[in-house]
Amino acid sequence: MRTLLTIGLVWLLGSLSLVQAQTSQYQAGVHYVELPSAAPTQEPGKIEVAELFSYGCGHCFTFEPIIGQWKQGLADDAYFRPVPAFFGGAWDTLGQLFYTLESMDKLDETHAAVFQAIHNQGQRLTDVSAMTKLLGQYGIDEDEFRKTWDSAGVTLKINQAKRLTRAYRATGVPTLIVNGKYRIEGSMAGSFEEMLKIADYLVEQERP
Repeated sequence: MRTLLTIGLVWLLGSLSLVQAQTSQYQAGVHYVELPSAAPTQEPGKIEVAELFSYGCGHCFTFEPIIGQWKQGLADDAYFRPVPAFFGGAWDTLGQLFYTLESMDKLDETHAAVFQAIHNQGQRLTDVSAMTKLLGQYGIDEDEFRKTWDSAGVTLKINQAKRLTRAYRATGVPTLIVNGKYRIEGSMAGSFEEMLKIADYLVEQERP
């Protein structure tokens, strides 16, 4: 009996040490930032991982296939949400492009194409005419695009994204926000892969 108690105690202490090591793997203020107040999320009851990004950002372009593969492995209780950054000027124009395509249900076939047009083909896409010229190759009607561009639904999404951009307190992209509470920056994480490891860690912490 004494031997069994000793084995049990050793196992318990070992388990506690392992848990302590895991919980101290990443620290607020060192590897990520805990936001002073939580930003709203899209699906209550699930854990949101949002990416603040811009089509015009070269780092976001590089990150896109990496995070695209990662998000496929998210558990059923978590989901990924892209949020275009609205910092003014061209940022806002490209953010409006994202929400126009989303409202037209055309993101699946055009999201990567927009990134590639800007970063591989040197297209500026700073106005609607340049956008519709590109998007016409994917069967998007110019009149429908222009109508959606100026729609109330897109304006509503833009205003929500502007509020989120402020709530995230981010100054650059790509930035990950876990459940509206934690901000993960590339400068703190050190690499895209490490950003996703920190996101995995924080998702785990948010689980009941």
